[in-house]
Amino acid sequence: MSQCDFASVSGHLFSDGWRPGGAGTADVLEVATGERIGEIGLADEADVERAGASASAAQREWARASYKERCAVMVRAAQALESMRADIVETMIRETGGIRSKAEQEVTKALDELRSAAGLADQPYGQLLPHEDPSVLSMARRVPVGVVGVIAPWNAPLMLAIRSVAPALVLGNAVLLKPDIKTSLSGGVALARVFEAAGLPSGLLHVLPGGPEAGEAVVRSRHTSVISFTGSSATGRRVGEIAGGLLKRVVLELGGNNAFIVLDDADLDAAVNNAAWGSLLHQGQICMATGRHLVHERIADEYVERLTKHAASLVMGDPRRPEVRVGPLIDARQAARVHDIVTSSVASGAVLSTGGTHDGPFYRPTVLDRVTPETRAFSEEIFGPVIPVTRFASDDEAADLAGRTMYGLSAAIHTGSMARGLALAERLRTGMVHVNGQTINDAAHIPMGGMGASGNGGRYGGHWNLDEFTYWQWVTARPTPPAYPV
Repeated sequence: MSQCDFASVSGHLFSDGWRPGGAGTADVLEVATGERIGEIGLADEADVERAGASASAAQREWARASYKERCAVMVRAAQALESMRADIVETMIRETGGIRSKAEQEVTKALDELRSAAGLADQPYGQLLPHEDPSVLSMARRVPVGVVGVIAPWNAPLMLAIRSVAPALVLGNAVLLKPDIKTSLSGGVALARVFEAAGLPSGLLHVLPGGPEAGEAVVRSRHTSVISFTGSSATGRRVGEIAGGLLKRVVLELGGNNAFIVLDDADLDAAVNNAAWGSLLHQGQICMATGRHLVHERIADEYVERLTKHAASLVMGDPRRPEVRVGPLIDARQAARVHDIVTSSVASGAVLSTGGTHDGPFYRPTVLDRVTPETRAFSEEIFGPVIPVTRFASDDEAADLAGRTMYGLSAAIHTGSMARGLALAERLRTGMVHVNGQTINDAAHIPMGGMGASGNGGRYGGHWNLDEFTYWQWVTARPTPPAYPV
């Protein structure tokens, strides 16, 4: 069974007693109400060391397992996740503050990740190479890296953990998973239960809830060979510095300040629909969320008017209520940060069209017009339900504005001409761009990653996972040893 020693929580899914960690415990709180829903044990450096030693030992046997056995674990994990779906969705709603449709979508995405990972097990994993002696077998083959450290965030805790955990395991590795304290149930304990039910051999998955100290211990551990980190750019830089100093491979998927470009020939109804989804899904707390709306000046007034009307109509409140479309931010501290960016931008000349207020973690959907590159709402990743609109006069200006950021994760372009949209897309330095789509767009089989402050170009998804979670090994075999002059 999988290893998860650090949780003791209430509820149907998580009812067993689990030994607390060496760093003590933390309350698990419902974001919308502040109600205590359980307790999670926290890992310390000694816990990480013990888990790493166990994972390293278990991995050697797992690497020798048949590809069919590893594939079967993923198939059974998908079945287990589906059977636990209702309980995990309820837990995620309470733990993250996301509305039900967002939680349901996240479980569906996690299922896709498991099924895609199962398909990795029987992929070709080597190449025959020429050799000057035709009797020598020369080949390059992929081998597991060993133990992978996965550090996952709170905003999409299940999917953003399983995106690394599943391919790492199916390719013959063991995993140390460090979920965020805020979402240790849906981003940690749930995965342990899923893989336990799937029959994953003991010692291969260790869930280590904790704060920055636990995360740094995972990065520094002598047992981890590759670190997969999803989170803020600032923390990602720190992870990269430590891992680089230890000569470890690091895969970074970081923040974004993603441009949504609306050209003057766009279908305005479709653009507004996609724009609202891109900025307001999960209250804007998604790395691919639309952070900057770049709109042609001929249609900008109507665009702002329509978005303002839509944003003002959305019901905000407890995400467990079916009529609610906007839940709370992860905590009041995040709401205060969002409000600081909004008020600072208004003071710098942006026009507040709607919103701009909050009650604790509940931040009213906000539309800011006349945002310039000099305002914080343009230059910073907001991570809140804010729609900043900046006007432009030409495609050249739109491309220039889109590039005035240190981030390079995702972008979208709306236009009546696919050729015009593709031409503009070629000028954007982003890991992903969608013509007549929106910025929050991914799938288990695509190359997911960013540039600049959005990441180090690493790619999750499909066969690209092979590049992140395996090493190349050159092997030669001769019928007889050669003789060398001595």
